[in-house]
Formats: sequence, structure tokens, C-alpha cells
Amino acid sequence: MEITDILGTTILSNGIHMPYLGLGVYKAKNGEEINSAIKEALNAGYRLIDTAAFYGNEEGVGKAIRESGISREDIFITSKIWIEDQGTNTTRKALETSLKKLGMDYLDLYLIHWPVPDKYLETWKVLQELYEEGKIRAIGVSNCLIHQLEEIRSLGGVQPMVLQNEFHPKLIQQEIIEYCAENQIQYQAWSPLMRGEILDNSLIHKIAEKYRKSEAQIVLRWDLQKGVATIPKSIHRDRIIENANIFDFELTEYEVESIDKLEDNTRTGAHPDHFMEHFS
Repeated sequence: MEITDILGTTILSNGIHMPYLGLGVYKAKNGEEINSAIKEALNAGYRLIDTAAFYGNEEGVGKAIRESGISREDIFITSKIWIEDQGTNTTRKALETSLKKLGMDYLDLYLIHWPVPDKYLETWKVLQELYEEGKIRAIGVSNCLIHQLEEIRSLGGVQPMVLQNEFHPKLIQQEIIEYCAENQIQYQAWSPLMRGEILDNSLIHKIAEKYRKSEAQIVLRWDLQKGVATIPKSIHRDRIIENANIFDFELTEYEVESIDKLEDNTRTGAHPDHFMEHFS
């Protein structure tokens, strides 16, 4: 992944260009809150917006994009199918519902939000169909480990183009990054700032002082230099702009490796093998 500027992209396995920096809108509320956040992000140069059926704000995302004056084709939109909507007979309807709420004819990326046991494989088969029909430009999964990716691979056909997982200096899972690289799957980080917890780390603070950057900017730059696309979430103008200002410096290899050593397998969200307990 070549890092250039905020308009830079990573090329997915099917040739689609996906921005490597985007805006996450988890917990952003429909109405002025999400409208303002997306407006500020687009003005700052962001061209990827990541939402999900579970977030309950697809309507707000669609409205903000329509009002932005920027062509739909120039904005990369991701959404995700929720746990209860998965299955052979319900996946197609879930996509149609998301598209209707967004006011769009297609999605750039559609992800299985969590790998529901006994359902995510049949859901994937339907996503393959929807992809072939052109309703989705790229398909992928979220919150998966290697064994789930291997199960999907065993189905044959179109494979995931993106894996979106919790990823930050305390949860790197380098073996998954390497698996994705070997199998042409773009790794993407949710909760890249560990819900703010990582910003108090002394090593990251020291590096931030060196470059005269914020701790968040150091972490997001680290993401990209690890080859990981990233979608920090914020509804605040200053933070949205700050998160995008990471293209005028470069971490040294030693600094990247030093941050890598912070990993201790800390999760802020559910484990991909035990998430049903979390959401029950």
C-alpha cells in the first residue's frame, strides 16, 4: 500500500480502489450530528464513509452525501449486515433495506458484521451472488479470525476483499495481517485508537512530541505504515481534520517496531469466537 495523501487508495483484489483512510460513524446520530461530521470529513478530503445496519444511521449517511454536492461515484460507502439479518433467506433483504435507507443503488463494500455460527457461510454465498449481480462493488467480512476465513475459502468462488477487525497497538494479531497479505485481503482497522485508551501511552506520547503531532496522528500513521486501512470515528470537526493530517511525516522502522511491541491482546470489543454472548 503506497501512502501518498488523504486521497490515496489501496487496490482491492478485484481492482477496486478503496481509500485507506475513512470516517467511521458508529454511534453518530441521524440528523445534525452525522450530517455535520460527514460534511466536515468530506471537506477535509475523506472519501470513505463506514456505516452499518446496526448503527441505525444509514439514513443520515445517505442524506449527508446527497447534500454534499460530491458525486456518489467519488465516495466509497461501506455498510454491514447485522447478526439477526444473516442467512440464506434474509441477506438479500438486508442489503435492500440498507440501500433504501441510504438512498443508493449500490454499495462499494458490504461486510458480514460478525460471523454468526451456522449462518455466516450461507450469508457469504448470498453476498457472492449480490456481488456478481453488481449490487455491491466489493464484499468482505468483519470480526473474523483465520479459521473463519479458511471456512469461507473452502466454499470457493469470490473471496473476501476486505477484513475489518479491531486493530490498535494493543491488538495487532500480526499472523492475521500476514494471512491477509498472502491471500489478497485488505486489512482494515476499527477502533484504531482503542476508544481513546491508547492515547495515554508513554511511548506514543514520546513519538508524538518528536514529530509535533498528536498521539492519535501517530497511531493512525502507524496503521497505514503497517499496510492497514483505518476508519477512525469522530463527530468533532477539529478531531476529524486532525486525524487526516498524517501525510507530512513518516515513522521510522524502529518506531513502528517499538509500537508493535505494545501488543498484549487487549480487546475493547467482543472476541470473534464468543461475540454471541456479548450481544445476547
